[in-house]
Amino acid sequence: MDFYYYFKSNQGKMINLLKEIVSLESPSGDQKAVNACSSFVIKEFKKAGAKITRFPQDEIGDLYLAEISSSVPKKEEEQILLLTHIDTVWKVGKIEKMPFYISGDKAFGPGVLDMKASLVMAIYSLKALNELNIRPGKKIAVFINSAEEIGHKASNKTIRELSQKSAYTLCLEPSLPGGALKIQRKGRLVIRLEAKGKAAHAGAPEKGINAIEELMAQLSYIQKIKTKETTVNIGLIGGGEKPNIVAEEAWAILDMRFWNTFKKEEIIHFLKQMKTELKGAQVKYTIESYTPPMEHTSASAGLLSKVKEIASSMNMEIATGKSGGGSDASIASSLGIPTLDGLGPDGEGIHAENEYLNLPSLIKRTALLTELLIQL
Repeated sequence: MDFYYYFKSNQGKMINLLKEIVSLESPSGDQKAVNACSSFVIKEFKKAGAKITRFPQDEIGDLYLAEISSSVPKKEEEQILLLTHIDTVWKVGKIEKMPFYISGDKAFGPGVLDMKASLVMAIYSLKALNELNIRPGKKIAVFINSAEEIGHKASNKTIRELSQKSAYTLCLEPSLPGGALKIQRKGRLVIRLEAKGKAAHAGAPEKGINAIEELMAQLSYIQKIKTKETTVNIGLIGGGEKPNIVAEEAWAILDMRFWNTFKKEEIIHFLKQMKTELKGAQVKYTIESYTPPMEHTSASAGLLSKVKEIASSMNMEIATGKSGGGSDASIASSLGIPTLDGLGPDGEGIHAENEYLNLPSLIKRTALLTELLIQL
């Protein structure tokens, strides 16, 4: 079966589905919006013959698992895990200024590439197996995360549990520009840094301890850990009450990224060495979230060889690269599970207003994914 031509003949339907999913805006923190989008997507997975498991959530949108069984007895059944996510970085209403539209071979819209096109890929791969009555050799489990963009302990825990049951994990995050898979990703620490001082009248600042000044001193100290490979971004900052009051409290949220777990431990050790600059001030840090780095392991290298072989049989070449961004693939990879990332389609502008999907890559990647589900 030449799946490229199968999906090419369904391209119009795939684009229409993509338009509907993009139009259902689903920012990570908006539980109602995310659940509405998830409900629509889950109906499509059901139409494709998948069994659905819902994981209800209080803080984030509900998590879902869509599964189709294999051709082998249940006791011997192995699993391939596909990682997807429904949430985007775009607030509700962005669709008005950034509408879904097609221009040439490109589709534009909020979340079209990251990663609603990948949901269309997963749905249509399962639909093809169902319609053509093909039973894969391994059970297929598609996890739909509702909070990948912000990270959450509930979704991370579920990914760990599902990965440990899986022979392989394939993450459908977009490919690198040009179509390369991602075999390495930076790890990420989100750090909350807090400084505490003593309030006083601005006319007599010597009677107080300025928490903002202390915070600034600590942020300057933290810059020392930055290198070409290790990055520090001060993403949020706040403190104080009024201009005529010496600030009693101040805080900042930092995004710190690194290529290996050793560097993560080095960063933690560095933070533990912080000493206050102002007498009487207090400073502390807390880890708000942690995403492990995706390192290129021997297990994943073996999976990559198999994927390249299957792609070659389809006259496709697979290049590889690395990304500074994090993804759920890092969780599976850190457990030693053979993992590949960037199996989604090609495009550019992730998290930017020029976000677009290369439509030819949607067809090619869906064909490749379907062959992987059959042959792995």
